[in-house]
Amino acid sequence: MISPGAPELAYLAEMQNALLAVDRVRAGRIVKEACTTGSPFVCMETLVVPALEEIGRRWENGDVALSQVYMSGRICEEIVDRMLPPGDSRRVNQPKMAIAVLEDHHTLGKRIVVSVLRAGGYEIADYGHGVTVDDLVLQVTRDNVQILLISTLMLPAALRAKEAILQIRKALPGTKVIVGGAPFNFDPVLWQEVGADAMGRTASDTLGLVKAMAGSEGQ
Repeated sequence: MISPGAPELAYLAEMQNALLAVDRVRAGRIVKEACTTGSPFVCMETLVVPALEEIGRRWENGDVALSQVYMSGRICEEIVDRMLPPGDSRRVNQPKMAIAVLEDHHTLGKRIVVSVLRAGGYEIADYGHGVTVDDLVLQVTRDNVQILLISTLMLPAALRAKEAILQIRKALPGTKVIVGGAPFNFDPVLWQEVGADAMGRTASDTLGLVKAMAGSEGQ
């Protein structure tokens, strides 16, 4: 990411304030003013993604509400979709990605991750919640997913992720798997025990992991 100068920092601070205030109009205006030159990807890298990452850090510190993180992601997702619509040819060279909530039925965490990733310019298939191991393996292999995100709420589902990952690796050895959710936050080595490639503690953390994996896929 380009190191921001004084004007860029001012726009970044304004963008964060607009997102936290859930002010779609103001956020859109800031992006329009700040991104008059350069590609949409440069704008996302220097304004949209840093704003979301900072809001994510503030949530970790207890300074903002989870609802603000979610709405910030949704607003940025809408802005990016106007700048770079899904299916745009500039998105073609991305690895195929998907996300699912394994067995559990919570959706907020997944929805936040999906919004933040889409706001970062990534297309990701949402397989929904309450997905069984067999169904997940079937969908991932059918779609030839290269980066898979698995979210869980309870420990039994987190442990079942190991079976899913084993089956997926048999069919698609190159598929990268990122896991997340409360069980993995409570046990910092659980993600390694289930055979995942990485663990995302927050949506912004997961975005960074996806960016790194997507970059390696393109090499």
